[in-house]
Amino acid sequence: MATTTSRLLNLLSLLQTRRDWPGAVLAERLEISHRTVRRDIDRLREMGYRIRTTMGPDGGYRLDAGTELPPLLFDDEQVVALTVALQAATMTGAGIEEAALRALTAVRQVLPPRLRHQVGRLSFEAVPRPGDGPAASLSPRLLLTLSHAVRAREVLRFDYAAHRPADREPGPPRRAEPHHLVTSHGRWYLVAWDLDHDDWRLFRADRMSPRTPTGPRFVPREVPGGSARDFVSARFKGSERGDAWPCVGTVVLRRPAAEVLPFAGDGTVEDLGPHRCRYTAGSWSWIALAASLNRFDTDITVVGPPELTEAFARLAARNTATATGPS
Repeated sequence: MATTTSRLLNLLSLLQTRRDWPGAVLAERLEISHRTVRRDIDRLREMGYRIRTTMGPDGGYRLDAGTELPPLLFDDEQVVALTVALQAATMTGAGIEEAALRALTAVRQVLPPRLRHQVGRLSFEAVPRPGDGPAASLSPRLLLTLSHAVRAREVLRFDYAAHRPADREPGPPRRAEPHHLVTSHGRWYLVAWDLDHDDWRLFRADRMSPRTPTGPRFVPREVPGGSARDFVSARFKGSERGDAWPCVGTVVLRRPAAEVLPFAGDGTVEDLGPHRCRYTAGSWSWIALAASLNRFDTDITVVGPPELTEAFARLAARNTATATGPS
């Protein structure tokens, strides 16, 4: 027969999974009498849980929100999700970092040794990325596997779904030395040294299918840019020379600085009077930069460099061809 403590935990777990539980169903699920269900409900109420008795032919119970936060019951995957969310919250810059760190510490302190060891291996960085697509699904098991390989410094063997044609057979497993796990707007990336190409790579974690066993241990390398955060930010910008846009130009816009500032992004704006401002911005290509500047819908004078002027000319030729249609 289950002990009172384990029976209460099982009862609480059931109450947390749905709104209403008929008393008879609870008794059947827990294999106890209706009278024992009532006594256990009273015990949970004494512990701070607000459990309402529902009326009706089936008569049952509902777990409501209370004025204080009583002890909660989580399964293993929920613990991983909670740990990831709290750790990510410490890097948001939203002013909740200290509170998130205290909560993360409190959660880790009460975990059983088995789970504490698993979530203790979770290590990642958060990198902002403008224009990310929708969040990609990633299983807690995969997250733990990748994080463990990073912490253990073990070579990963994995299959990678990288835009492979449907009629092509999967190739041999990829091999990489995992250095950092990073998250950006709902997506996870692995910063790793690709052993097959002798170069740094950024792998989408949701496209990875790790194989077992892992490979031998490796000696960590210095990540380009000095940190995983700078390396990933640079790759998102299409840059090979650090966390900076590869193409940066300056223009004068015939618009007040106050109208440009809300849409300046990471560019800089200098006020030149009531109807003009100087704007400096970057992009991954000169054509992309020229196209983005047209969003201000105004006259533009290029200050430099010459590559930006040439990009406007190429863009104008393309737009003219589009407007006139096939010859």
